[in-house]
Amino acid sequence: MNKRLIDYQPMDLAQPAELVAAIRKRRGGKFINLDRMLLHSVPIAEGWNHYIGAIRNQLSLDPKLRELGMCGVAVLNGAEYEFIHHAPPFKEAGGTQEQVEALRLLGQATFPKHLFNSIEQDAAELTLQMTRNIQVHPELMKRLHTELGNTAVVELVSVIAAYNMVSRFLIALDVTPEDH
Repeated sequence: MNKRLIDYQPMDLAQPAELVAAIRKRRGGKFINLDRMLLHSVPIAEGWNHYIGAIRNQLSLDPKLRELGMCGVAVLNGAEYEFIHHAPPFKEAGGTQEQVEALRLLGQATFPKHLFNSIEQDAAELTLQMTRNIQVHPELMKRLHTELGNTAVVELVSVIAAYNMVSRFLIALDVTPEDH
């Protein structure tokens, strides 16, 4: 087994106290391995906690669409850690176990679109296009804008962009699920 290039910060890390407290508060009192890796750089951890905290907790976007985007990015980029952390909130927001399993097929010809309503299908397609192609078909953006409006489209695009950043960080630094 390969040794991790950069070890996680300790679970009982106490400094910088204000940042550690803010991260623990957002996480319900604990750290996850992502936090423990981020804390090697205080400016990155501070910015991440603020920005991703806003993405996770302050948007007006339907939480199911938010988590669909996050799960879709995870699958498309091979970031299992990200998927493990976002499948439960997707279900809490109204997704089904069948939809969770279907999201694992995003980007494949066998993706069962019929399990999702039309706006969810468009959100999944947006996730696919932004993650794989970067550019998005204008017709898709028009449909999303008509259905969701300015704020929700900006928020959905931001979620997908942000979680592409998250997955790339996780994969490059080999951040693994907490049970490993």
